[in-house]
Amino acid sequence: MSPAESTTFRSLRHKNVRKYLGGMAISQIGAWVQFTTVAVVVDRLTESTTAIGVLTALQFGPLLVIGAWAGSLSDRVDRHRVVLITQSLMAVQAVLLALAHVAGTLTLGFVYAATLMLGIVSALDNPSRRGFLTELVAPEEISNAMSLNTAAMTGSRIFGPAIAALLISPFGVGWMFVINAVTSVAIIFSIITIDRSLVTEPPRVAKGGQPIREAVRFIARTPLFGSVFIIYTVVSTFGYNHNVALPRIADAAWGNRMWFGWVMTATSLGSLIGSLLTAGRPTVTLRWMTANAFVLGVAGVGLAFSSTGPVALIVAIPLGLGGAGFIASMNSWSQDMCP
Repeated sequence: MSPAESTTFRSLRHKNVRKYLGGMAISQIGAWVQFTTVAVVVDRLTESTTAIGVLTALQFGPLLVIGAWAGSLSDRVDRHRVVLITQSLMAVQAVLLALAHVAGTLTLGFVYAATLMLGIVSALDNPSRRGFLTELVAPEEISNAMSLNTAAMTGSRIFGPAIAALLISPFGVGWMFVINAVTSVAIIFSIITIDRSLVTEPPRVAKGGQPIREAVRFIARTPLFGSVFIIYTVVSTFGYNHNVALPRIADAAWGNRMWFGWVMTATSLGSLIGSLLTAGRPTVTLRWMTANAFVLGVAGVGLAFSSTGPVALIVAIPLGLGGAGFIASMNSWSQDMCP
């Protein structure tokens, strides 16, 4: 293994990390198949970007509402058990969508309800899933492990939307939900078979106290962290909304809804590159984070003015690179900064 490879993939020397990230990557392929399919279904039912915006809000809004509480809960419970439960519930949600399609009850209301369920479960899953990964590596490898986690998550988006774009027309949307349910088995199996003797469980935070208030106080008394947190919030709020408009743009401007899946795949290819570039850095600096945010912004403007699908494919690669690089940088930097 070359020095660059040993730096980029150093946390993969742990068997548990390889198993965990491998299972997560396979599972996320199915999740992105479903994400693309649900967006196409809603666009077919409504032909409205507002409806897709509501769909996005239902999936990611719970993270904003209960994310801080879920993070404090993650510090008090067995993360291994939490992730096993939440990932199992995500598989159940996919099965419910498949059954609804077979029964002919896949209405807009049902899709919204199922998406809200997924959003709540994901909000509970996110901090425990990331936190559990830190228990599988040495402290000095946490930054690298978090970047590789981002690479696994974004790398799966290369295949998921492309699979959906290829298979929705010949096989129908029902099978896309089945694919998600089946691939969920990978992460559930990896969690069950993790070697617990190699897991470094942190001391549980005692009940009582006010961890959310303590986190706010930490941000307030650490001006640099507070400033970066504000920048992260602004960029995350306004820089990643292309998924809302893309299904409608693909149909209205580029002539085919399936361009949505292909552009998502190109974005994901860029995301994988951005994540690996961040993982390969010995330390993540604010300059690197800022550079990725700049690339994200410029590419976002370029995508907005893309008149054809092929042009959008080209622009989508730097869009994904900057977006994933920014997220991976913030995750790694904040892990190093937090006490």
